[in-house]
Amino acid sequence: MPELPEAETVAHQLREKVRGAVILNSWIGRDDIVREGLSSLAWYRGARLVTASRLGKSVVLHAEKDSETRFLIFELGMTGLLFFEAPDSTYLKHIHVALTLSGSVPSLYYWNPRRFGRVYLLDQTGLERFAARRFGHDPLEVTWTEFRDLVGSRRGRLKALLMHQQVIAGIGNIYANEILYRSRLHPDRIAGKLPTRTVRRLFDTMRAVLNEAIIDGGSSVRDFLAPDGTRGEYRKRHLVYNKAGLPCPVCGHTIRRLMAERSSFVCLSCQPPGKRLRRSGAGANGEKTPSREKNLP
Repeated sequence: MPELPEAETVAHQLREKVRGAVILNSWIGRDDIVREGLSSLAWYRGARLVTASRLGKSVVLHAEKDSETRFLIFELGMTGLLFFEAPDSTYLKHIHVALTLSGSVPSLYYWNPRRFGRVYLLDQTGLERFAARRFGHDPLEVTWTEFRDLVGSRRGRLKALLMHQQVIAGIGNIYANEILYRSRLHPDRIAGKLPTRTVRRLFDTMRAVLNEAIIDGGSSVRDFLAPDGTRGEYRKRHLVYNKAGLPCPVCGHTIRRLMAERSSFVCLSCQPPGKRLRRSGAGANGEKTPSREKNLP
């Protein structure tokens, strides 16, 4: 569930709390949680954490030792979290990585019950290869011209494009729903057929929604907690996500749920379908068919 705003919240707290700390020791609960770089684990002992950053939905710790910088990348996946201390004993079973640190925060834990995310220990070259392989444009850093050209070149569904991590990195189902609703765009609209003014509205809305969510600490819809155990408050500002059957806050029509690769929540009055894909075929992330509408009570 963690998406860009949640990952940015985690990175911000790490910068605030553990920057300058030295890694005194490390513990790996199971070797397969480290997808790459396990043999370099010993290097990190004695390294100083100099900052933290974000790549898409992943969080990166920057460690420095002997004038060299290496990186610990934590994929949050669907359920991955980083904690300064476990919220309660039920979390202990699914802690897979633990770092013992100097300073005011003695530990950092990587928790991931479903293990969809992994950890990578990489040098600079490895990080560059990892980023190039896994992540497209960052939605908060992509320029208007880049975004316009990117959308204009795509023939698939708009929502699938927003969620395609190798094209636009960091947006998942929650924020795709909110962005499209506030942009007044149906998720099945064909990206490359949107007028330029509509693409500009989408661009501005995308940045506004993500920045607002970051300010609110992300959305704690299911499991998300920040490293200090706090919950994201942006869930209280969701307009359509998971609100099927409720009235649209703009026009009063019923919000509906569309079923495709992920659930979409739309107001068909504010987000008219427009022209849909006419035949089965691969969209922006390989989906085969347009979504079908499903009414919920």
